[in-house]
Amino acid sequence: MARLLYSLALHGLLPYVGLRLLWRARRQPAYLQHVGERFGLYPSPPAPLPRGERGVIWLHAVSVGETRAAQPLVTALRAAYPGQRILLTHMTPTGRDTSEVLFGEGVERAYLPYDYPWAVRRFLRHFRPRLGVFMETEIWPNLIAACGAAGVPLLLLNARLSARSARGYARFRRLTRPALAGFRAIAAQTQDDAARLRQLGAAHVSVTGSMKFDVLPPAAQLAAGRALRRRFGSRPVLLAASTRDGEEALLLDAFARARLPEALLVLVPRHPQRFDEVAALARTRGLRLARRSSDEDIAPDSRVVLGDSMGEMFAYYAACDVAFIGGSLLPYGSQNLIEACAVGVPVLVGPSTYNFAEAADKAVAAGAALRVADADEVMRRAGELLADEAARRRMGEAGKAFTAQHRGATARALGLVEEILGRPEEATAPAAR
Repeated sequence: MARLLYSLALHGLLPYVGLRLLWRARRQPAYLQHVGERFGLYPSPPAPLPRGERGVIWLHAVSVGETRAAQPLVTALRAAYPGQRILLTHMTPTGRDTSEVLFGEGVERAYLPYDYPWAVRRFLRHFRPRLGVFMETEIWPNLIAACGAAGVPLLLLNARLSARSARGYARFRRLTRPALAGFRAIAAQTQDDAARLRQLGAAHVSVTGSMKFDVLPPAAQLAAGRALRRRFGSRPVLLAASTRDGEEALLLDAFARARLPEALLVLVPRHPQRFDEVAALARTRGLRLARRSSDEDIAPDSRVVLGDSMGEMFAYYAACDVAFIGGSLLPYGSQNLIEACAVGVPVLVGPSTYNFAEAADKAVAAGAALRVADADEVMRRAGELLADEAARRRMGEAGKAFTAQHRGATARALGLVEEILGRPEEATAPAAR
């Protein structure tokens, strides 16, 4: 009954779905591409399965962060099951673009349909997955029920659930409990995540760690970072990485007040549709701005560089001296600080870190990161570190040791996959006829 009422409510909202896509397309026109996929409609009928193949391995990674976290698992699956088709589904254009940058033609990709029963059934009939893997926290009641009816086993990997999200799901326990029961196994990032999932009714929950620790800095990105640093010149560089709406204004104002006359501030907004908005914020404060996309040398009197490019986060980390992690200054819960630590960059993180609570606490305890209370403290701490090369080196080495210590979640997740698909040599053997 709860799922029926949920489905009726979704259908009541159907007239507004197109309007929402149009609204989002004002700033990100890619929302008007592949619209049919969001309703389980595809340009061609499903192709016959090749001889011996039993369907695709399907991973759902809703947006950029989940897609990047899935990278080591996709790499492991391609190595373990060579020749096996892999499908990545997303909900945002930036997630889809990230998939193209990371994997190219090595995977198939599509938008996951909205959770209408008829749309998810079309999706399953078209792709015929042999296994579904949801990354982090994705609970879609109709999709999970349809997978159960179609005999598609599901895993929830790299699962995380903040206290805030858990309270939200708890309000709809009659929907959440049977949906969580639809997963064959759940691999949580931390003990706290596992406890919250169990409180909501999840079974077969284990703690495997975060796969984000297994994402290694690509050599090409590190080389791009060195080239970018040459463009920045010899000035000290403070990076504000993956900033969110409202944070850039605070950081720019604090930067203008701070006594950092030689420093260059590199701002990389989390969402590309906000690039022009952030550029205007810098100009209205009288700060000369350069843009990464111009691919020109940075003028000596430029104070701010706008990182208006996609897929280069590791390069930005490799090009800076100190990194502040966005999403942590205002109550967004923080973006991923693990990548900065993996590159060996001293990290500053604000008070809001509920999305990476354990990682942030452990990074601070390891000496890889410092907590700051506000934008002025970002600039004060950054100024101290920019003037102290030895302290930067100590924090950078601590960050590398911290990330190395917590690797291994991908191998544990692959073990759960193998429990369903069989060992690679078994899984690639021709299916019995």
